[in-house]
Amino acid sequence: MLIERRPHGTPTPLIRRLCAALREGGAHVDLVIPEEILLRCERLPEYDLYLLKSYTDLALSFAGILDDAGARILNPYRSCVVVRDKALSAARLHAAGIPAPRTWLTADPMTLAPVVERKAVVVKPLHGLHGRGVRRIADVNELTAIPRGETLVSQEYVPGPGWDLKLYVAGDDVFAVRKPFSETSYVHDGEPCLVPDVAREIALECGRALELGIYGLDLIESVDGPVVVDVNYFPGFRGVPDPLAAIAGYVEGYSRRLGATVGAG
Repeated sequence: MLIERRPHGTPTPLIRRLCAALREGGAHVDLVIPEEILLRCERLPEYDLYLLKSYTDLALSFAGILDDAGARILNPYRSCVVVRDKALSAARLHAAGIPAPRTWLTADPMTLAPVVERKAVVVKPLHGLHGRGVRRIADVNELTAIPRGETLVSQEYVPGPGWDLKLYVAGDDVFAVRKPFSETSYVHDGEPCLVPDVAREIALECGRALELGIYGLDLIESVDGPVVVDVNYFPGFRGVPDPLAAIAGYVEGYSRRLGATVGAG
């Protein structure tokens, strides 16, 4: 399992419990922080299955090398690359007919002026994470404060009720929590809630469009219905009362389909 060192603890309680469940089922599980090892690119470690739980550039590069060598990776490497690119993932969602905001890509914030004159937008880094660098722009003058040269994704601002509906998916199991958005909200649990039927179908459509099995998405519950504003692979399932059985069960089923030897008890 390729994981990321986190300031609030590595591994997370969910990952510790997942590892324990897999080991109880007879699997050998190693946790690897790619930034803490020296990888010889032409001599790779051999495992039946790799679980990518890190979003760092090094981890994705590692996963790409593994993918080229024919390794089994959950979620698939190419799907993770798409999800990390917010413009590419938005384009995939639109192509699949999934409700998502209109999206623009630029390295010059002032090119957004004609758009901002008509409507507010939300700008975010191309490879942003955990809400860092996300800001709402409602006035053309605000664009002058954004440095040129950095690739920016801009999405039409979608008014909502003041909180995000966060969905977490493992296979066909969909969980939901609601919580207000902030740059630190990713470390806080949301309030568990029932999954609206339309939101559940959107979540599963996202998985099919992006070829993901364990993933999360943020929806804004607008007056016109749910709109997907972000997707990420292998999230932390924060606030979900007990997602372990669904996650471990999906890992076990995935490994069986690929002929690997991972058990989940």
